[in-house]
Amino acid sequence: MTHRRNDILLEYQSQLHVCLKDYALSFLCTHCDCHNGKLESDTHAFLSPQPGTLDQAIKDVEALVDKEVDGSIQSIWLMAEVDHWNNEKERLVMITDNSLLVIKYDFVMFISEQIQRIPLNFMDRISYGTFSFPKRSLFQREGEGVRVYWDRLREPSFTSRWNPFATDYPFITFTYHPVTNLSDSFAALCDIHNFRVKLKDAAEKVHAMKPVPGKANGVLVLNQPILIEVYVGLMSFLGNQNKLGYSFARGNIGF
Repeated sequence: MTHRRNDILLEYQSQLHVCLKDYALSFLCTHCDCHNGKLESDTHAFLSPQPGTLDQAIKDVEALVDKEVDGSIQSIWLMAEVDHWNNEKERLVMITDNSLLVIKYDFVMFISEQIQRIPLNFMDRISYGTFSFPKRSLFQREGEGVRVYWDRLREPSFTSRWNPFATDYPFITFTYHPVTNLSDSFAALCDIHNFRVKLKDAAEKVHAMKPVPGKANGVLVLNQPILIEVYVGLMSFLGNQNKLGYSFARGNIGF
């Protein structure tokens, strides 16, 4: 147990060093004349809406679908994932006949870096509402989110809660991508409420056709606050403010 904690601490220190380095670089780039010091409002600096970029990304992620496992594609979405430490991460999300696919896509290099496949018949709950934080949390976020659960009986372990790199959480959380107000087409592509409806309908159909023994026979939809258990959140605040989880034009470079 001691060795495990030491490994987590070393991993955290390493990631902290990387985040500080990225933050310093992004601060220098996004406070130059080309951004006029206005990073948050400059939606045109995001690389995903650039001409041809999104079309190429969609074509690339469509190729990741395994027809035998996933079935056909029903819809594709551009969203921001919010992890358990309140870090925003740009994601392309696909609803297929049998799966929810969450893809980390690099809009600079045009490659899919990571894919998470969640069987729809494992989903048991979808909650949506405003974000909430512990009363003494220093850095909080506003807005709405959607959280998808696939194992309601399993709670995250103590180690996972305090590990910023934990990937064994039995749920995933989404919110609006910052480019949602760029145009009507992006508003539709980033609409988390329509996404929730489409996901519920797809999951209900798979539950009826391919029930999993011991699992719920349907999907419970709840309108309730989305809790992010972060008490300090300084690194996520700095990262989110500087859009480190997105492919973004920073001065004369993009990453």
